[in-house]
Amino acid sequence: MDTELLKTFLAICRQRSFSKAAEQLHRTQPAISRRIGLLERELGVPLFERGASELMLSQAGRVLEPFAERALAALRDAEDAVRELRQTNAGPLSLAIVGTLAGRELSALLKRFAAAHPKVEISLRTARSAEVSDLVRRGEATIGIRYDRDRSPDLESSLLGTERLLVVCAADHALAGHRVRSFASLKDQHWIAFPAPRDIAAEHVFGLFNAHGFGEVTFTPVDSLTAQKRLVEAGFGLALMPENNIAEELGTGTVRTIRVDDLSAGAPVYAVTRKGGYLSAAAQAMCELLVRDYGAAFAGRSKAKWRAARRRR
Repeated sequence: MDTELLKTFLAICRQRSFSKAAEQLHRTQPAISRRIGLLERELGVPLFERGASELMLSQAGRVLEPFAERALAALRDAEDAVRELRQTNAGPLSLAIVGTLAGRELSALLKRFAAAHPKVEISLRTARSAEVSDLVRRGEATIGIRYDRDRSPDLESSLLGTERLLVVCAADHALAGHRVRSFASLKDQHWIAFPAPRDIAAEHVFGLFNAHGFGEVTFTPVDSLTAQKRLVEAGFGLALMPENNIAEELGTGTVRTIRVDDLSAGAPVYAVTRKGGYLSAAAQAMCELLVRDYGAAFAGRSKAKWRAARRRR
């Protein structure tokens, strides 16, 4: 089975369109159609069906998709393994990470890695947690960094640490810089949160309130971390945000935190790789650095926060 045919098939699977797949692969639509026709004749079954509004996979197409992904990922492994014979500790290294985790810790880590491995070409793309896993599974990313553990049998997950979540508000909010004894005391506040199916979505806020014995709260769904921060700064509501992502705003004083005695909120962060997949020496070094230094940054930040809180008391 020709790998170019599989690449074409997967491009159509992801784009749900022959024309969009043709654009992605820099081919004409007739050329894409011919390739799929060849693959369907080889297999003896149709791979796509046209629905009322979009192109859909047939039953055979759904069966083929995961095998095609694994086959192309294995081919990339083979290419990487042979390439490393020619250029030890060099070559490309692709990372996929949830956007809200691409902060100061990651920047510092990549800088140290680049200094130690100057011949490694690092590429980085951001995605949601489930998409990070899919990119790793398909071999489009060697290492993924995401929230929560992916328990899929074809992936390995390594805990890096827990990203601390803080309650943030406008600088002139009545509770800015203050401490409240219970999270439940904030139930009547208006909240700003990601809509589902984001990683730290409104459900996370609701889940915390439910855990403290209260029902739903009012919130504005905003699908952008930057927009959320601007709305919090303007006083439109409170938000539960990763500590890493509000460091700049806290430093300039445009937002403040509300300390909550009975709240311990955090999101576990994991590195994911393909189980049994090939990891170059550079990829192994990156994994070790992530577990050792990126994870330690979470713990170090939490300890610093704890020491600062002790000084304030």
